[in-house]
Amino acid sequence: MAIIALMRDSLGHDLVRDHTVYACVMGSRAFGLATEGSDTDRRGVFVAPTELFWRFEKPPTHVTGPRDEQFSWELERFCSLALRANPNLLECLHSPLVEYADATGRELLDLRGAFLSRRAEATFRGYADQQLGRIEADIRHHGAPRWKHAMHLLRLLLSCRDLLRTGRLTIGVGDHRERLLAVKRGELTWDEVRAWMRTLHEEAETAATRTPLPADPDEPRVEDFLIRVRRASAAASTPRAVPHAADLP
Repeated sequence: MAIIALMRDSLGHDLVRDHTVYACVMGSRAFGLATEGSDTDRRGVFVAPTELFWRFEKPPTHVTGPRDEQFSWELERFCSLALRANPNLLECLHSPLVEYADATGRELLDLRGAFLSRRAEATFRGYADQQLGRIEADIRHHGAPRWKHAMHLLRLLLSCRDLLRTGRLTIGVGDHRERLLAVKRGELTWDEVRAWMRTLHEEAETAATRTPLPADPDEPRVEDFLIRVRRASAAASTPRAVPHAADLP
């Protein structure tokens, strides 16, 4: 089993190295919250060759590595999750720190508006509620929140509110940087932080009632893109010789 796992990891790393179409930096550096010593979190999208889907053993839907703090999704998996308004994937498409994008990656970026919809209200706020539950558990068990987690929760709520207000996803924190970093340093009380969270929740609720976002993402447009990518990959595959019956043993 260990050998099989190693072989899968090797295939995944090869796919990331050889078939990445889009790569970006995420995390604190993309959000405008980096400080000295911040990690560099890399995210990417690769396109597994179409012929790999013709086998019983399918290519991986996601790959960790090969670099430190690197995570990539296969294109179909990425599109599927982004259409469901997964916050992490939607934010990847709006990173200001793009490290690589080939023609397919640039088309994916051009499609980023097709993934946005009112579904984001439920997914962003649902993720925020989960994070808040973890933070409150830390307070109960350890007497204090993990302030870095509180900072990132506030950042997510800011992003959600502004997306619902404008119909555009902006992940940089802009003028909120210093106050958010003060939260990370524990310079605000938990009551102050919690009050800010409540305000952002209320503002997001209000924004949702008049948001310019469509009810649903443009799934047909995304699906057309995926089909064209798969067909192009199949057409580019090297044909394999098929033996004649007379040549068979």
